[in-house]
Amino acid sequence: MIQNLSLFTEKGIKINKKSVHDVVSRIIKSLDLEIFSLDINFVTEETITEINKRYLNHNYATDIISFNYSFESNNLDGEILICNAVALSNAARFNTTYEQELRRLIIHGILHLIGYDDSTDAQRKLMRAKENKILLKLNGIGRITIQ
Repeated sequence: MIQNLSLFTEKGIKINKKSVHDVVSRIIKSLDLEIFSLDINFVTEETITEINKRYLNHNYATDIISFNYSFESNNLDGEILICNAVALSNAARFNTTYEQELRRLIIHGILHLIGYDDSTDAQRKLMRAKENKILLKLNGIGRITIQ
């Protein structure tokens, strides 16, 4: 269950917020999570590069960044930033749809918020397997559309 879900898009980015909300609700249900608050921001390359520089010491754009603000493990409070341009580029690079890439990124961000890490090859493999399992559950449902 999710108590508060906020979706934001920077100027020029068109996302159907209702479809994102539906997908997030299905992901949360599939993981059997309780979320107090979750913000998902769809941002530009410039914004995500600046956030990477400020908080992660990376001077480049990434597809996703997540921040966990929780003080208690049973009361998740977090923020996910998704770079729309990198998501589009990744979709082409990995021969998938933009919708599927956005779903994967949202799942990826939520997994980070609940403690999954992808710093090592073994962790990445475990996290990717979990992403794939959730994507299979969502297959054909929970479409994210552009407005």
